[in-house]
Amino acid sequence: MLTTSQPLKDVFFCPEESNFYSHCLETLVFQNCFNSESILEFGSGDGSPVIKSLLRSEFDGIVHGFELNSLACQVANSKIKEYQLSDRYIIHNRCLFDSAKPDATYLVSNPPYLPALDNKLYQPLLHGGIDGITVTKKLLSLNYPNVLVLVSSYSNPQDLINYALANDYVVSDFAISPLQFGYYSSEPKVKDRIQELRRNNRAFYSKNIYLLAGVLFTKESASSGDVSTELVKLMTSL
Repeated sequence: MLTTSQPLKDVFFCPEESNFYSHCLETLVFQNCFNSESILEFGSGDGSPVIKSLLRSEFDGIVHGFELNSLACQVANSKIKEYQLSDRYIIHNRCLFDSAKPDATYLVSNPPYLPALDNKLYQPLLHGGIDGITVTKKLLSLNYPNVLVLVSSYSNPQDLINYALANDYVVSDFAISPLQFGYYSSEPKVKDRIQELRRNNRAFYSKNIYLLAGVLFTKESASSGDVSTELVKLMTSL
């Protein structure tokens, strides 16, 4: 658990979102993986979601995480050591995009999806571009066979799904959870941008909640079905 010496501005901290990400990892990825399959994670943060999922699942392969934030890496490695998972979860303190493309069956991420005109935010690494989907699109462009990402209903979800479909992905499975706006999404410049997106029918939320989806994109040739139409209807329902 984060202490008061690790403030919100230094390490991402949102228990509700992290718990949902962990649930998606466990149900949409780990339960469907063979132990020989390799998993990459973009943006490991403090490592809690993957650690929880590994402890609750039978998957005993290796997850390689990439995290730019040095303090987050320290926190994650401390947790990994505490739970004796050093042989199953390895954190690399560098950017996945700047590395030689590792082989993997799955790429997983809770990517930065805060929409804002620039990255001068409480936590700059949470900036997802002006629509909140820039980094997620970049992850899909890496062309891994399976990509699990969290997708927000206030970050132009329909354009993101259309981008995936245009790049030979289908939505093979998903899970959705309602969340309240929190510390990071309530920052004034983020909130203003979300409201602007809503006026242009690119953000969907109510007074009380937005929707967060864990979406498993799979290359079309390897998929048995596509539920993207259903996902779009749900994500644009508010």
